[in-house]
Amino acid sequence: MNSMNDMSGINDMSGINDMSGINGMGGINGMGGMSGSGGADDVLDGDAVTSRYDGEVLERGGRPGDAWEGVDAAALAQAVRAQAGRPVPGIADMASYLTAQVSDASHREVVGPLLDGRGPGGVVVRRGTVIAAWGDPTRAEMAFSATKSVLSLVGGVAFDDGKLRLDEPVAESVDLPQFAGPHGRAITWRHLLDQTSQWEGELWTKPTWADAQSTREGTESAGGPPGEGWAYNDVRVNLTALALTALSGRALPEVLRERVMTAIGAVGDWSWHGYRNSVVDLDGARVPVVSGGAHWGGGLWISALDLARIGQLCLRGGEWDGQRVLSRRWIEELWTPCGVKPNYGLSWWLNDDRTVWPRAPRTGRCARGNGGNHLLWVDPARDLVIASRWGAEVEDLLVEVSKAVAPLA
Repeated sequence: MNSMNDMSGINDMSGINDMSGINGMGGINGMGGMSGSGGADDVLDGDAVTSRYDGEVLERGGRPGDAWEGVDAAALAQAVRAQAGRPVPGIADMASYLTAQVSDASHREVVGPLLDGRGPGGVVVRRGTVIAAWGDPTRAEMAFSATKSVLSLVGGVAFDDGKLRLDEPVAESVDLPQFAGPHGRAITWRHLLDQTSQWEGELWTKPTWADAQSTREGTESAGGPPGEGWAYNDVRVNLTALALTALSGRALPEVLRERVMTAIGAVGDWSWHGYRNSVVDLDGARVPVVSGGAHWGGGLWISALDLARIGQLCLRGGEWDGQRVLSRRWIEELWTPCGVKPNYGLSWWLNDDRTVWPRAPRTGRCARGNGGNHLLWVDPARDLVIASRWGAEVEDLLVEVSKAVAPLA
């Protein structure tokens, strides 16, 4: 989807009153492989609905077993129906919605493309099989800061290729002015990916201080040594994207497509955008640089199904259908707590101490954006992946689905 107006190939199932895309009973009475139009004829017993996604197998290489083993199907159906009925307001006009999200009035100008939201949608995947779906999980939506976690997968490609060493200064492998001074030369790839670089400056006309997110955690020491303070800062994440582009020698969407998305069978109309002014000269060519979030537009636009595929890849330790896509070592690094911020890894949130989602299982890891309105939840203890888009109160979804899906023995 290269244009915000190009919705070709996407089926419209976005109405919040249209419950035809909800599925929670697909494993009952042999209906798990049923496919259909998702219309009213698919209603079973008045309270459960199957859809065309029911029983779809995303990945077969994991732990064997029935996807519905240990699942309370009725409770699962109730959980996803509830989530489908909790739309985030105001998303039909993304420009206005985004303006309200940016706290700093002096830098509200959107410099990347926008995609209007079209209502709640998502999937629940157990043992590689879709066991519940709501809305239209094939429709691409802006991922907001969930993009950061996908950016870390591109870092994993460079890591596996031997180009990136986590605790090596970035300046040793890329030649960029942002890493030329004393502070910049001390920044490592780990600092960039776990958001502890404490870099101060301006990138693509946006200064680091303009991102109000930076101060909300109270763990940053502005201008302090790299690794000694943490801040959730889109400008610094954009610096990570710039550094990885320079390291890769080409645009990051190309790397992601060739090395990850094709391997996991991502078939949706996903795309990854930067800003109108975010380019870098590499060997005489002007290469676009994507953004790591949507604070000022851009970022990853992806469907819930394809986002779930990414979660499934991480759940399987970097393998897909028995084939190695990313190293297990890299997935372990993604989920290793940051010393300054223990509930954060390499651009992934960790619920070990239940400070990310207090009522959800501590075994969960997640990519989240826009306060959780976009969420990719991975729970290895349950062999479970949840992708939710534009649904409010998502912690309720995590709690209810986790109750409906028993941990593996």
